[in-house]
Amino acid sequence: MAKVSYPHYAWAGGHFVVLLGTIYSLLGLVTFSSRPNAYKLAYSGALLSWGIVVYKSLGTPQLNRAYVQRALLDENVQYLLLALYWFLQKPIIITLVPFATFSLFHCLTFLRTSVLPKPPAAPAKGAAAAAAQQPQTAGMKASKTIQSWVKANYEKAMLFVAFVEVVIVFGRVLLGAITFQNSFLAPLFFAHFLRLRYYLSPPTRTAFGWVSGQIDHATASPKCPPAVRKGVNVAKELIVRYSESIISVQQPGGAGAAAGAAGARGGNAAAEARRAR
Repeated sequence: MAKVSYPHYAWAGGHFVVLLGTIYSLLGLVTFSSRPNAYKLAYSGALLSWGIVVYKSLGTPQLNRAYVQRALLDENVQYLLLALYWFLQKPIIITLVPFATFSLFHCLTFLRTSVLPKPPAAPAKGAAAAAAQQPQTAGMKASKTIQSWVKANYEKAMLFVAFVEVVIVFGRVLLGAITFQNSFLAPLFFAHFLRLRYYLSPPTRTAFGWVSGQIDHATASPKCPPAVRKGVNVAKELIVRYSESIISVQQPGGAGAAAGAAGARGGNAAAEARRAR
């Protein structure tokens, strides 16, 4: 009998909690009913799952420069810190959507690899071929369907997460700060998070490119006042300078560190499942 991996099941349980808590919170948003407990529960699951992965990948926290630099460039650390920040803030339901998207893929992968029976291997040659060609059970068919769906939709989901983070979540916290619905620190904190995502995530760069294109198209219109066009250009220049400052942080780790962080993408369900074992 295989040894039970408690961290692996705790990791999966955390993702199920994120998914269920987000669904319940979004239903409350639709029905205009406040459900702060579901929000807190969802982020508790996120802290558990991402915390396990960070511990498995980086080990015990160390107070030295090398560990801190490695941790700051690890995408799972970034999402862990973001989950902690949102957990401590007044509920902003839309911030759960990216975490729930990741958790959906993690939950499906867990079901396929740890719960449902695996499909049989390719038919063997010779006399053993007949024995290998056994009819698939409903569980095996479900496992194969999940695998196909995850493979077909993973890249789309990562692009969806990037657009939600760049356009919807940042827009929400920025507007919330202007209208005093959330802290002024929230857009600054999230802007720093997006700055790191820009250098580690191609989908995030795609989302930023789309936003930049929309702004350029709007300001190029003859109807756009010159003062507005000038203000937008100055703002874009300041944002570019701010974002480029991350390069000095990346240099000590080198390209290998950035590549390693990119490989640890929170949506990579299979890799993260292995880490949690």
